[in-house]
Amino acid sequence: MSANIERVDALVVGAGVVGLAVARALALTGREVMVLEREAAIGTGTSSRNSEVIHAGIYYPEGSLKAQLCVQGRLALYRYCAERGVAHQRCGKLIVAHTPSQLAALPAILDKARANGVEDLRLLDRAEAREMEPQLECLGAVHSPSTGIVDSHGLMLSLQGDLENAGGLVACHTDVEKLSVSAAGIEVLTADGTRLLARTVVNAAGLGACGLAHRVAGLDARHVPRAWFAKGNYFTLSGRAPFNHLIYPAPEPDKHLAGLGVHLTLDLGGQAKFGPDVQWVDAADDLQVDPARGEGFYAEVRRYWPGLPDGALQPGYAGMRPKISGPHEPAADFLIQGPAVHGVPGLVNLFGIESPGLTSCLAIADRTAALV
Repeated sequence: MSANIERVDALVVGAGVVGLAVARALALTGREVMVLEREAAIGTGTSSRNSEVIHAGIYYPEGSLKAQLCVQGRLALYRYCAERGVAHQRCGKLIVAHTPSQLAALPAILDKARANGVEDLRLLDRAEAREMEPQLECLGAVHSPSTGIVDSHGLMLSLQGDLENAGGLVACHTDVEKLSVSAAGIEVLTADGTRLLARTVVNAAGLGACGLAHRVAGLDARHVPRAWFAKGNYFTLSGRAPFNHLIYPAPEPDKHLAGLGVHLTLDLGGQAKFGPDVQWVDAADDLQVDPARGEGFYAEVRRYWPGLPDGALQPGYAGMRPKISGPHEPAADFLIQGPAVHGVPGLVNLFGIESPGLTSCLAIADRTAALV
């Protein structure tokens, strides 16, 4: 073996919320862990461009990883944020029906939630919903009291602090060029020529996870799904928010959930934003918000908030969902792929970690650590 190669027990590629949670989980078992991040700071990708919602675990197919890890992750995340003083709020949300077909489908949402272990939902008629939110227009709603919001950057700083306190480290400006599987472990070559040999490598590269997996010499390409990019645009509301709960339109029955509709979410300061919509794009860095899309936002939002004033929405920001299912396919589940699937000792690929990835991060971390 070459003398200029550095041995590391465990490498995690990607310092988003999931990569940091995985690295923390590995470090807390006593392992030596290094996180490699190509950007200048942690959490600059999907982790910093989302709704910051702590999801209850309502919509996902029964038995799916999204369902299991969202419910486990939500419980763990609320506990973690309370223990560590990470800013969060259990504000609750209303899933609102504005068509007869949506209204008829509301009881099925409760059934699906119960199957996933979410027992606290409540059906509301129009009067009950408007008593909670006087400016809301709907035919009926579902109240989810355990939905909340979290300071995602504060969460990531806390996870990084735990990792570093356990002896791990984060190396920013470190772009992984390729990986090679050998009898001694997995060799990682970075763009600046650094060579590392690790016993365990976790690919938590988010939008770049499929591309990174294709650069693993020794991993059969059949195990790497196609990457799809679904952009989500957000528009912000000028002025104070008229609601205290998050407001989500009820899903139309029989439609694939690429996203959860143009919903109203709040930040911890009480400011409202609307989004994300779903815009399929070809590149992960296509993050400009087209102001012309605002017209569609007004129409969507006025279904549940007719009082939205003209000119009140400003282009905000866009995020990107790292999808492994395309525009006309059912939404894919999380794919946590370990050696038992692809046959490479010590390698775990995390593919398609979109929403509810933030909510699920601690549960994903535990599941991943158990594989290695």
